[in-house]
Amino acid sequence: MLRGLRERKRLRQTDLAVLLGKSQATVSKVERGERRLDVIQLRDWIAALDISFLRFVRTLDAELRTHGITDPRIRQRTRRRQLRAGATRRRPRCDE
Repeated sequence: MLRGLRERKRLRQTDLAVLLGKSQATVSKVERGERRLDVIQLRDWIAALDISFLRFVRTLDAELRTHGITDPRIRQRTRRRQLRAGATRRRPRCDE
């Protein structure tokens, strides 16, 4: 998505790198998925492209949901929490 947005703005990686104060190599690595951005870096990236951060995040979320993409670590943590909650939660007895 980031590469597509950059290209729609008719910016080269070098142009975006200058706007961000980063190297062209950094822009390339992010666009190829070799480097991840934290939320603050993503906000700066989106601002450099002159795009609404909230609109971008909503679009990204919808796109990820469409493809069923979630980080497997999140699924594992969620499942562990569910198991823990089920083990500690009092279950109603049959005669209640």
